[in-house]
Amino acid sequence: MRATISMAALAATLAATPVMAQQTGDNAKPAAATPGEIVVTAQRRTESSQKVAIALTALSGDQMAEKAVVVQRDLQNIAPGLSIVKAGLTESINIRGIGLASGSPQVANGVASYVDGLFQPPITQSFDLYDIQSIEVLRGPQGTLVGSNSTGGAIFINTKRPELGKLGGDATAEYGSYNNVRLNGALNVPVSDNFALRFATNHHWRDSYYTDLGLYKNRPDSLKEHDERLSTLYKSGGFSAYWKAELSEKSTGGYAYQPIAGTAFSAGRQSSRYTLNYDTPTANFERAFNTALELKYQTPGGLVIRSLSGYQNKRIWNVYDVDGANQAQAPGPFGSQTEDQYVRERQISQEINIISPDSKAFNYILGGYYQHNKIDVLLHYNGTAPFPIVVNPMNDKTTLGVFAQANYRITDKLEVQAGTRYSHYHVDGTGAVYLGGTPPAAFLTIPQTGTEGDGRITGKLALNYKPDGNNLFYVFAARGYKPGGINPPGGSFNPETVWDFEAGWKSSFLDRRVRTQLGVFYNKYNNFQMDVISPLSGQNGVVNLANATIKGFEGQIQAKLAGFGLDAGVSYVDSQLSSVSVINKWQPGAANAQLPACTATITTNCFAYQIMTSNAGPNLLSPKWTWNAGLDYTFRLGEGRTLVPRVNYSYVGSQWAYVTYLPQYDLINARHLVNANITLNWGRWKAEVYGTNLTKEFFVTGQSTLNEFYNAPREFGVRLGVKL
Repeated sequence: MRATISMAALAATLAATPVMAQQTGDNAKPAAATPGEIVVTAQRRTESSQKVAIALTALSGDQMAEKAVVVQRDLQNIAPGLSIVKAGLTESINIRGIGLASGSPQVANGVASYVDGLFQPPITQSFDLYDIQSIEVLRGPQGTLVGSNSTGGAIFINTKRPELGKLGGDATAEYGSYNNVRLNGALNVPVSDNFALRFATNHHWRDSYYTDLGLYKNRPDSLKEHDERLSTLYKSGGFSAYWKAELSEKSTGGYAYQPIAGTAFSAGRQSSRYTLNYDTPTANFERAFNTALELKYQTPGGLVIRSLSGYQNKRIWNVYDVDGANQAQAPGPFGSQTEDQYVRERQISQEINIISPDSKAFNYILGGYYQHNKIDVLLHYNGTAPFPIVVNPMNDKTTLGVFAQANYRITDKLEVQAGTRYSHYHVDGTGAVYLGGTPPAAFLTIPQTGTEGDGRITGKLALNYKPDGNNLFYVFAARGYKPGGINPPGGSFNPETVWDFEAGWKSSFLDRRVRTQLGVFYNKYNNFQMDVISPLSGQNGVVNLANATIKGFEGQIQAKLAGFGLDAGVSYVDSQLSSVSVINKWQPGAANAQLPACTATITTNCFAYQIMTSNAGPNLLSPKWTWNAGLDYTFRLGEGRTLVPRVNYSYVGSQWAYVTYLPQYDLINARHLVNANITLNWGRWKAEVYGTNLTKEFFVTGQSTLNEFYNAPREFGVRLGVKL
């Protein structure tokens, strides 16, 4: 999969061609070709990104294909301030240093991801992106239209919808290094004048980058994936109905990681970069099903009433070689450690919108939201303790919200925008941690029960000034909210809130062939949530810090001049967390003990954790600097043919993975990538030759307990595509 993943970085920053984001209910049609024009729907309306007072990055499906944005993780190479790191079960998605840095079911997202309007639980988010209409990455709290779980920002992924009256489609075939084979395509069929359906599919195979010297010859980080999506669209007068159902499955042979040097697992660390030596058969299987139904009615006066209903069922099963070592050849202090993990999350959601026409000075959006999640976790662990441990928490979560946003144009150039939302959250936890095995074998049960509920008012007040058609200045204050939760046994943590103050300038020059976006921000967090090991259970838990501040600036530029395409983006984030006392997870045995802390009254079946008090420091998974730059040139060969070479460079600065701030363990070093491709376009056909990680960089892409993940090696490949 990384064969095309790194290609996302290749030309991802060369976004200078038009982007037409999906309009709610229909595929937006490209407007007259003005170089660099980008249209987005982040605020439930179709608008030019240059006229939206939000810091964002947007891409069309065609741009993603050219730039090989294959999975969500690739977006960090094109969107300033976005960081996505591997964490095993989940991927930690952070914008401006805020997001998710935990695999615990108790912790809510800080960056909300949506696919076709449906909020995405954090598991199974690494499937391929295929048949995509557009992607929008919004930076900063989205407390009005998105609500909770978006204190860092939001990502909107929109798939292509059926088109009435059009028979067509596309197909793409790819082959590259490590036997990377990817086949995908879509077919749009007009059944009648007012009814159409679309079928899209994706199949992807790749060998592992790693050689396992152990007995089982595992193939971790290989890929076998298939995805299918069926959607329908019916339109009659002002009424439209859109329905889709999608099934995705993949297996990877398990997660590939090496023990971190100097830790309790370091005896199993291999000197060769892509060599492993496991003594456990590893596995990873993921399945995700989702379906959505959108009903819309537009009155003769232009008022839109919209309903979006969704259901999702996500499952993941993993088998880990936790210590990453062959104990027969490299015995560690705690012997062989294995883990069998099953996680399932089901979600139902419903959103109602009333959207006024925007042709008058005053316009508005009203809405209501309901979401219910049921999470089941079952983990069998054999590790530090001389007996098996079973972890079986179960959570039921409910989120409710009502919101309103209004815009009023005071003059043709000056506009005020105000929005507010009330969100309510409730969670019930059941289950337990069983020491000694599943009952009746268990000799000690640690309950995972608890109840927590909270609610907050969030919103935004903005002033937008448009002196002419090429410039937008904006300032705003916005409040975001992330719900609290339970810390079993018997504990809870408070909700997190943030005040965000921003100012920005978006401009176009040289007959709109050059576009720029500049912005500054200051965030003040209260009860900032930090993921730690809970001494009450030895499981992941959450503590609230007194405060946290995050400030910085961002800039982007896109240009098309004399055949050249230029794109660049930069982000600077300065964060400061207050000090906190936490368990030292680097203490031998602590990270995988899965046991409560020893106390004066608990002296057996416990672990003597070391407590460290960290000094104030930067936020986790928050690189101070990220930037990207790219250049392409279009050679026009005549008869509709073009040849486009591209080169791209991306940089993600160093970031801390844990709050103890120990450089030898907690620091993920900075990395950079250089990629290139050459694309030949002629008529309906497209052929591409690409190379990724051309300078053969080797770097850490994330951590899980005492292990670390690595990037893909250098790869080459070819793609051939056709429009049907």
